[in-house]
Amino acid sequence: MNMSPINLFEFEALAKEKLPKPEWDFIEGGATDEITIGRTRKAFDSIMLRPRMLVDMDIRDLSTTVLGERIEFPVMLSPAGHHIRAHEDAEVATARAASASGVGMILSSGSSVVMEQVAAAASRKIWFQQYFYRDSGITELMAHRAEEGGFSALCLTLDASIKSKRERNLRNNYMIPDSPNYHGLEAQEGFAPSSDDAPTAFSGMISPKVTFKDFEWLAGKTTLPLVAKGIMTGEDAHMAVESGVKAIIVSNHGGRSLDSTFATIEVLPEVVDAVNGKAEVYLDGGIRRGSDIIKALSIGARAVLIGRPIFWGLAVGGEQGLRDLLEILRNELESTMGLCGKADIASIDRSLIGTVSPLESL
Repeated sequence: MNMSPINLFEFEALAKEKLPKPEWDFIEGGATDEITIGRTRKAFDSIMLRPRMLVDMDIRDLSTTVLGERIEFPVMLSPAGHHIRAHEDAEVATARAASASGVGMILSSGSSVVMEQVAAAASRKIWFQQYFYRDSGITELMAHRAEEGGFSALCLTLDASIKSKRERNLRNNYMIPDSPNYHGLEAQEGFAPSSDDAPTAFSGMISPKVTFKDFEWLAGKTTLPLVAKGIMTGEDAHMAVESGVKAIIVSNHGGRSLDSTFATIEVLPEVVDAVNGKAEVYLDGGIRRGSDIIKALSIGARAVLIGRPIFWGLAVGGEQGLRDLLEILRNELESTMGLCGKADIASIDRSLIGTVSPLESL
């Protein structure tokens, strides 16, 4: 008898059965030896919780805000591209699931459905992700399209301008389909076909010359708050804040860009400390349990992002599958908060966690 998945790992296993191998390898794969992917789960598992008792847990409030926008629990959908590889309704299904579940969503500029159509399908505000392009006119054009399309923030991915080696994709001779968001721009200088993982087959458009001064320039071209995705050090976090960034996503691109780097949860403390409350900080990478969310929030993340699980939910059941997956995360978070004596998100702090066994001090 078929049973519905009861955790994200079971969603993952079902999705693997449903998806063609090249698509599965693209979703699950990482750079070179995939050391960072393996390290991430170990890092989360090394963090232990310190529960408090005799706290009134009758009512638990899981809501928070991201850039002033309320979400029902502290989860956002990461800007992963081309959702049609998992379900025919693609990003439209994702936007509807995010809206119904009360979570945030960042739409990839490499979406398989044109950005304006996805924004129209959402019943709550969503953010748009793009890059700094070689042609600054395209950078400005995409930002203006996001404004006009009703998106409420602009997320700039910083760690995709240099081609990474993804061996699963090479073995499968995997080609990234073009995104309709870029139709009509093919004649622009700097476009070059590529099999690399990029928001479009024309990955040569992403500029490798970007510096933090480009954030200052873009801030003067758009009314949308700017979010920097791909920060992994306190030094870069400080520079991002000084350049006017309103939020930082601690992200290693799911282990898909630079391998043998730290898990994001490991560098979250130094980023939070470097920002010092001057911008919101979110964690992207490796969230699989409600307890993972609490661990990230304890260190100082305001919310977390999920990437690969989006595709698992869509592959298993489209919009409803993704809604079910998000509900599992929500229920696990609520239960873990209750067991830890935390009635709301604001009460979660570093006193809740430990990484060294108390036995080591004996």
